[in-house]
Amino acid sequence: MDSRQRFKLAMAHKQPDRVPVDYWATSEVNAKLLKHLRFSSQEQLLQHFDVDFRYIEGPKYIGPGHTIRQDGLQEDHFGVVRRAVSYGEGARAGTYSEVVLYPLQKATCVAEIESYPRWPRPEHFDYECVRQQAAEARETGKVVVFMGDRLNRCAQLKPAMYVRGVEQILMDVVANTEIAKTIFRKIADFYSEYARRTLQAAGRNVDIFFTGDDFGTQDNTFLSVDTWRNLLKEGFDRFVNIGHEFGCKVAHHTCGCVTQLLPDFVESGLDILNPLQPDCARMDYQRIKERYGDKICFHGGISIQKTMPYGSCEDVRNEVKDRVEKLAGKGGYIFCTAHNLQADTQIENIITLFEAYKEFGSIPRA
Repeated sequence: MDSRQRFKLAMAHKQPDRVPVDYWATSEVNAKLLKHLRFSSQEQLLQHFDVDFRYIEGPKYIGPGHTIRQDGLQEDHFGVVRRAVSYGEGARAGTYSEVVLYPLQKATCVAEIESYPRWPRPEHFDYECVRQQAAEARETGKVVVFMGDRLNRCAQLKPAMYVRGVEQILMDVVANTEIAKTIFRKIADFYSEYARRTLQAAGRNVDIFFTGDDFGTQDNTFLSVDTWRNLLKEGFDRFVNIGHEFGCKVAHHTCGCVTQLLPDFVESGLDILNPLQPDCARMDYQRIKERYGDKICFHGGISIQKTMPYGSCEDVRNEVKDRVEKLAGKGGYIFCTAHNLQADTQIENIITLFEAYKEFGSIPRA
């Protein structure tokens, strides 16, 4: 059974020969693994771990901005300015980009939002490169995924946090609802057309259209369910419908506790939910599987907050066995970590993760 056959069976809630497996990691982890395993390419690494999925990069940005200034700050296609921030030491060191300028933070009316000159446009991207990316990925025989990078994927709330500021947009949804609606609409309009042009350029060679918007915190949703429905559901549905229009399964990444939103995800026709973050309150993956497992598929589930960085190899092995046993029954599960493996994760635990997957991922289940 090849990767695409395996994936299709799992998506149909049927039992494949083994659980489909994906790999998510930061660039620092990739570099350490390549060195440890003496590989020269990312493809060698993916083949070594039997990964069933291949991600394409997506369109190339050709519009204004995206400049690195003399002070090292970088401006993106929304006009958001970030700086690189280092964390950790030695083998646990890494880098992330943090926002230092929210360009619409001080806007006081809808007119200022509407007239903002740096709203991105679909024509600011070159989609021609997607055709080759998708065709080459298809030739691997693997499941082809379009997601975009961490700072540019189809979303609404996270980009709003970047352009407006986290605290300000959360206050807007209560005190300045028209401003919030306008920001979400501008973002959803852009990403809807961006997604449509990307998938059209891919020529039906993309299997999964992966959106990503963090709707949850460690113990609750950012917005109440009613507020989410009033402000974000329309855009969310648009993304799902566009993916289906081009024959894709649609996956959505959201960190945090989102149990309350699961009925809405199902109603919207979402095919795959990532990541079932196990360390969040009320994200009981076994109960979620029992209640929704015949309606939606799940991707993720392995703790990167506790087990992978701080557990022993035996802890990792036990967690893999547990997740496969509780999530993979009757298909509907893609094995993966709950987010990118971080720089503070021991190489031995990562190796154990995939060794345990090979041991338990093919065990027949009732």
